[in-house]
Amino acid sequence: MQNLNIEATKYTPKIDFNFETNSLKIVGKSTPENTFEFFEPIKSWLGEYFTEPKEAIVTFNVPYFNSSSSRAIYDVFDILSDAHGEGSKLTVNWEYNENNENAEESGEEFQEDFEELSINLVVVNT
Repeated sequence: MQNLNIEATKYTPKIDFNFETNSLKIVGKSTPENTFEFFEPIKSWLGEYFTEPKEAIVTFNVPYFNSSSSRAIYDVFDILSDAHGEGSKLTVNWEYNENNENAEESGEEFQEDFEELSINLVVVNT
Protein backbone atom coordinates (compact mmCIF):
# COMPACT_ATOMS: atom_id res chain seq x y z
CA MET A 1 0.00 0.00 0.00
CA GLN A 2 1.23 3.49 -0.84
CA ASN A 3 1.38 6.35 1.64
CA LEU A 4 -0.99 9.24 1.00
CA ASN A 5 0.67 12.64 0.97
CA ILE A 6 -1.16 15.76 -0.14
CA GLU A 7 0.55 19.09 0.39
CA ALA A 8 -1.38 21.88 2.09
CA THR A 9 -2.69 24.77 0.06
CA LYS A 10 -4.28 28.04 1.04
CA TYR A 11 -7.62 26.18 1.17
CA THR A 12 -6.77 22.58 2.05
CA PRO A 13 -4.98 20.80 4.87
CA LYS A 14 -1.84 18.72 4.56
CA ILE A 15 -2.59 15.00 4.48
CA ASP A 16 0.22 12.79 5.74
CA PHE A 17 -0.95 9.17 5.99
CA ASN A 18 2.03 6.89 6.52
CA PHE A 19 1.29 3.21 6.07
CA GLU A 20 4.64 2.04 7.50
CA THR A 21 4.45 4.01 10.76
CA ASN A 22 0.63 3.87 11.11
CA SER A 23 0.59 7.64 11.55
CA LEU A 24 -2.34 9.47 9.97
CA LYS A 25 -2.29 13.28 10.09
CA ILE A 26 -4.62 15.96 8.79
CA VAL A 27 -3.12 19.39 9.47
CA GLY A 28 -4.26 22.81 8.35
CA LYS A 29 -7.24 24.92 7.38
CA SER A 30 -9.95 23.20 5.32
CA THR A 31 -12.08 25.36 3.05
CA PRO A 32 -11.79 23.67 -0.36
CA GLU A 33 -14.07 24.78 -3.17
CA ASN A 34 -15.03 21.17 -3.88
CA THR A 35 -14.90 19.40 -0.55
CA PHE A 36 -16.16 16.07 -1.88
CA GLU A 37 -13.43 16.00 -4.53
CA PHE A 38 -10.72 16.81 -1.99
CA PHE A 39 -11.80 14.30 0.66
CA GLU A 40 -12.74 11.41 -1.62
CA PRO A 41 -9.17 10.04 -2.01
CA ILE A 42 -8.69 10.39 1.76
CA LYS A 43 -11.79 8.35 2.55
CA SER A 44 -10.90 5.83 -0.14
CA TRP A 45 -7.36 5.40 1.24
CA LEU A 46 -8.71 4.93 4.76
CA GLY A 47 -11.19 2.33 3.53
CA GLU A 48 -8.35 0.34 1.99
CA TYR A 49 -6.05 0.88 4.97
CA PHE A 50 -8.59 -0.47 7.46
CA THR A 51 -9.45 -3.67 5.57
CA GLU A 52 -7.61 -5.37 8.47
CA PRO A 53 -7.41 -4.15 12.08
CA LYS A 54 -4.57 -1.69 12.67
CA GLU A 55 -2.94 0.06 15.58
CA ALA A 56 -2.65 3.67 14.48
CA ILE A 57 -2.26 7.23 15.74
CA VAL A 58 -4.63 9.66 14.05
CA THR A 59 -3.95 13.38 14.48
CA PHE A 60 -6.27 16.19 13.48
CA ASN A 61 -4.98 19.75 13.69
CA VAL A 62 -7.58 21.67 11.73
CA PRO A 63 -7.82 25.16 13.20
CA TYR A 64 -10.62 26.21 10.86
CA PHE A 65 -12.97 24.37 8.53
CA ASN A 66 -16.12 25.29 6.65
CA SER A 67 -19.45 23.49 6.97
CA SER A 68 -18.86 21.16 4.01
CA SER A 69 -15.46 20.20 5.46
CA SER A 70 -17.19 19.54 8.78
CA ARG A 71 -19.32 16.91 7.07
CA ALA A 72 -16.27 15.37 5.37
CA ILE A 73 -14.33 15.27 8.66
CA TYR A 74 -17.36 13.65 10.25
CA ASP A 75 -17.22 11.02 7.49
CA VAL A 76 -13.55 10.39 8.34
CA PHE A 77 -14.53 9.91 11.99
CA ASP A 78 -17.22 7.45 10.82
CA ILE A 79 -14.54 5.41 9.06
CA LEU A 80 -12.39 5.49 12.20
CA SER A 81 -15.35 4.44 14.33
CA ASP A 82 -16.07 1.49 12.02
CA ALA A 83 -12.40 0.49 12.10
CA HIS A 84 -12.45 0.63 15.90
CA GLY A 85 -15.55 -1.53 15.93
CA GLU A 86 -13.74 -4.08 13.76
CA GLY A 87 -10.77 -4.34 16.13
CA SER A 88 -8.42 -1.48 15.25
CA LYS A 89 -6.68 0.17 18.20
CA LEU A 90 -6.70 3.89 17.52
CA THR A 91 -5.25 6.83 19.37
CA VAL A 92 -7.12 9.87 18.09
CA ASN A 93 -5.71 13.31 18.91
CA TRP A 94 -7.60 16.52 18.21
CA GLU A 95 -4.98 19.26 18.43
CA TYR A 96 -5.89 22.92 18.81
CA ASN A 97 -4.35 26.21 19.86
CA GLU A 98 -5.41 27.26 23.36
CA ASN A 99 -6.68 30.57 21.92
CA ASN A 100 -8.92 28.87 19.35
CA GLU A 101 -12.19 28.19 21.16
CA ASN A 102 -13.95 27.12 17.96
CA ALA A 103 -11.42 24.36 17.32
CA GLU A 104 -11.65 23.24 20.94
CA GLU A 105 -15.46 23.14 20.76
CA SER A 106 -15.30 21.19 17.50
CA GLY A 107 -13.09 18.61 19.18
CA GLU A 108 -15.53 18.37 22.07
CA GLU A 109 -18.41 17.83 19.64
CA PHE A 110 -16.53 15.03 17.89
CA GLN A 111 -15.84 13.51 21.33
CA GLU A 112 -19.59 13.52 22.04
CA ASP A 113 -20.52 12.11 18.64
CA PHE A 114 -17.87 9.38 18.70
CA GLU A 115 -17.58 8.36 22.36
CA GLU A 116 -16.25 4.92 21.40
CA LEU A 117 -13.10 6.48 19.91
CA SER A 118 -11.70 8.10 23.05
CA ILE A 119 -10.62 11.32 21.33
CA ASN A 120 -7.85 13.23 23.15
CA LEU A 121 -8.06 17.01 23.15
CA VAL A 122 -4.48 18.25 22.93
CA VAL A 123 -3.48 21.91 23.35
CA VAL A 124 -0.63 22.88 21.03
CA ASN A 125 0.92 26.27 20.43
CA THR A 126 1.33 26.71 16.71
